Amino acid sequence: MSTTVERATESEVTKEHFDVLIVGAGISGIGSAYHLLTQNPERSFVMLEAMDHFGGTWKTHRYPGIRSDSDLYTFGYRFKPWTSAPIATAAEIQKYLGDVIEENHLDRHIRYGHHIESASWDSTNNLWTITARQTNGDTAVFTTNFLWMCQGYYRHNEGYTPEWPGMKDFKGRIVHPQTWPDDLEYKDQEVIVIGSGATAATLVPAIADDAAHVTVLQRSPTYFFTGENRNLLADHLRELDVPEEWVHDIVRRENLFNLRALTQLALEEPEFAKEALIDLVRAALPEGYDVDTHFTPRYMPWRQRIAFLPDGDLFKAISSGQASMVTDEIETFTQEGVLLKSGAELHADIIVTATGFHLSVLGDIAFSIDGVPLDFADTVTFRGLMFSGVPNLVWTFGYFRASWTLRVDLVSDFTCRMLTHMDELGATRVTPRLRRDEAQDTPMDWIDTEYFNPGYLLRSLHLMPKRLDRPEWRHTQDYWAERDELPLVDLDDGCLVFE
Repeated sequence: MSTTVERATESEVTKEHFDVLIVGAGISGIGSAYHLLTQNPERSFVMLEAMDHFGGTWKTHRYPGIRSDSDLYTFGYRFKPWTSAPIATAAEIQKYLGDVIEENHLDRHIRYGHHIESASWDSTNNLWTITARQTNGDTAVFTTNFLWMCQGYYRHNEGYTPEWPGMKDFKGRIVHPQTWPDDLEYKDQEVIVIGSGATAATLVPAIADDAAHVTVLQRSPTYFFTGENRNLLADHLRELDVPEEWVHDIVRRENLFNLRALTQLALEEPEFAKEALIDLVRAALPEGYDVDTHFTPRYMPWRQRIAFLPDGDLFKAISSGQASMVTDEIETFTQEGVLLKSGAELHADIIVTATGFHLSVLGDIAFSIDGVPLDFADTVTFRGLMFSGVPNLVWTFGYFRASWTLRVDLVSDFTCRMLTHMDELGATRVTPRLRRDEAQDTPMDWIDTEYFNPGYLLRSLHLMPKRLDRPEWRHTQDYWAERDELPLVDLDDGCLVFE
């Protein structure tokens, strides 16, 4: 199936057609493109990327110390061995992605500088029409039989910063890690980092040596665990000259086994897991440090992500006196810093708001079906990868409690199998539809927030699709279950309507 180009007159916009259009050239899009190329090589496809470079998250974020918070043996692809330290920098991850692109000649399929503004489905010809604004201001239009959304889950152009009183009065600079300025000079400066998650824990040790002092200001603590940034099993296997493909697979299996054990422990024996995690923190900090105040969360483990600190770098910065923790709430910004509700005032030259991001449902693109605007909050998710009533569209959304990329491989396998099944049936359209008895069920929030409730999700849950209390119509967030279930899904059980 070849790409076609339509040119009617010079005044009309050029249209290109592809069998599959992938949105985003980040870690999800690149992985999906690899699977499509290897499992369905007869299909033409294109990847549209808004930025001028591949990498997604690892291109957007440029703050000091940016790194993964998952090990690369599981965050990396199953088909591409990881050969370096388990926790990787953004530069290392971008090189890894670049190698995948080069080795598989994916660069010829990527169009950079294409910001998608609209996606419209037409049932008369079973095609999506995608309109994108290019970096030079021109408009590009594509048609495609199948749309594969791999654009991530947050807005890349702005981070989330709460509106605190007095922010305009502060005489220093306020920055968000997602839009880190190139000219920010923090050497010998007093820095406050607001936030307690993985971004703050990554940024603080990266700037602590140069800054006069770094204060982490958190409203409430988060869970951390620490260890060496190496994998002893991988090191030993390499000493035995085991091929890298085997090393990657064996260590990946071991890490997934350990992660599953930790997850089960946290869910089944939360108090024990909580004490075990806090004991690790206590052992990494000076004797007598107030762990109860600064590192004992109010929630049970895995209700939010647990951040890994390679080699305990945040704890080392605290132990050396280069960084300190303050657990309090902001009353107001002042000219010189921040006044806390306790009455204490923190001085700062720079304030970094490591306060999260804006959830983006399918890239904030204006979707429509046969001319009717589509609100994804009105749909029900099919296994967390398709939507009721929305034809020929798959969404790659990863895991909260495991590496995001684990699901890239699984969703890709499912999608390629479904495309092959469509060919076998002679179908040009596949649409998830609730069966008669399912349509009577009461839709629920996309995820049970009692068991997972980060701030970015709670702020935007009303924008997300709904779920039913049935395995076919929810995203279980359970890699170990989906690893076994998705390959065995009966495509003809009635949930998917092929036409």
